[in-house]
Amino acid sequence: MNLIGDMKLEVIVIPVSDADRAKNFYVRLGWRLDADFTVDSDFRIIQVTPPGSSCSVIFGKGLTFAAAGSAQGLHLVVSDIEATRAELVAREIGVSEVFHDAGRVFHHAGNEGRVKGPDPDRRSYGSFASFEDPDGNGWILQEVTTRLPGRIERETSFSSARDLESALRRAASAHDQHEALTGKHDENWAEWYAEYLVEEQRGGPLHVQVNRAPRR
Repeated sequence: MNLIGDMKLEVIVIPVSDADRAKNFYVRLGWRLDADFTVDSDFRIIQVTPPGSSCSVIFGKGLTFAAAGSAQGLHLVVSDIEATRAELVAREIGVSEVFHDAGRVFHHAGNEGRVKGPDPDRRSYGSFASFEDPDGNGWILQEVTTRLPGRIERETSFSSARDLESALRRAASAHDQHEALTGKHDENWAEWYAEYLVEEQRGGPLHVQVNRAPRR
């Protein structure tokens, strides 16, 4: 039961030393520039939003007492870690190689426990890459392809054409396995795809769909 209503995280503030330099970096990163207000010489507000994100990032001047570069572990969820990394490299962003953690639960602080390459089983939530802005604020890319149960409650949606394309490719691969198990073409493939996409986002039992008996 939710007694106090929704609490949606929509803005985070990061500390920077040079507002213009930070602005140029995040725009080059491909983030949408929402606002740039200069109130006076001591107060400036710049807001940017990552593609597909419901949460925006604010920086500028006079917004926080935190030391520039002290924000760490800020996570950006992506559907394809390798494709996203390649795009950042093309934008001349200094990004690490894809890695997974030695403990295979969550990544350690800093560079500790990093193992080169994506998660061996390519598990959702298990593959990462990292980059920093000019001040050293640290960002982590995390690949999420299947949500844990309960993470998607109200609706199924895709934030970009690329995310939908990646989901369709995963559904196609799973459907190939489904047809191999049944030994015949699935006339209800569109319905199968739709159910797969919804259950994947909701964290539902995908194995039930892959191995389900054909409709009669």
